[in-house]
Amino acid sequence: MVYALCLVLIAIGLYGVVVKKNVVKIVISLAIVEYGINVLLVLIGYRSGGCAPILKQGMTAANLAAHSVDPLPQTLVLTAIMINLGMLILLVAICIRLYERYGTFDITGMRRLKG
Repeated sequence: MVYALCLVLIAIGLYGVVVKKNVVKIVISLAIVEYGINVLLVLIGYRSGGCAPILKQGMTAANLAAHSVDPLPQTLVLTAIMINLGMLILLVAICIRLYERYGTFDITGMRRLKG
């Protein structure tokens, strides 16, 4: 059920990217898609009742592997969050430059001003 909610979040973001004509709304929709993918990746690595993958006194490596969560998706999501932040900053800067040049955030208005 939770996976379906992540896919709904991704679908809502993709709908906004495809349908919206405002550049700022497209950037927000891209951010929604990114958040949905990040949550999906974290859920893939989740294990019910799992613990941190740290070897403690009296534990064997096989026992640790059976009871710990997978740290790789968490690491990938942390990296993706930093990359997404940089991309979001770049997209906002591009939106500002487009507004300075064309005076509008509307894509159809920018196409008409092309020349």
